[in-house]
Amino acid sequence: MIGIDLIEIERITKLKKRFGDKALLKFLSPEEMTLAKSDATAAGFYAAKEAISKALGIGISEKCGFMDIKIYKDAKNAPSFTLSRHLIEDYNITDVSLSITHDKGFAIAVAVIEGKKETRQLWH
Repeated sequence: MIGIDLIEIERITKLKKRFGDKALLKFLSPEEMTLAKSDATAAGFYAAKEAISKALGIGISEKCGFMDIKIYKDAKNAPSFTLSRHLIEDYNITDVSLSITHDKGFAIAVAVIEGKKETRQLWH
């Protein structure tokens, strides 16, 4: 399952100017906020959470909120994530991958999640 999301970094900058850092608490945990030292990184984390929820096929919703997804950096400083137990169990998640980048005012994230897939008919 693959998900992708793109966000303009200025969107996060404007949000912070209007509401301060507390605006970030709508989509970042306190631990994630310590990692997001710039608006570009915060935007990347936002895009990552959107991409992850899209990879699950449910988007940010009642079943998968922003706090059901935790972004962290691994030993090599690469981004990764964990999911709430109910998502791991519901989708039988076995492996995850995440890539985040920012350039020219935008942040983009791509998430890949391996797990149980629903059977779909690809032809008629």
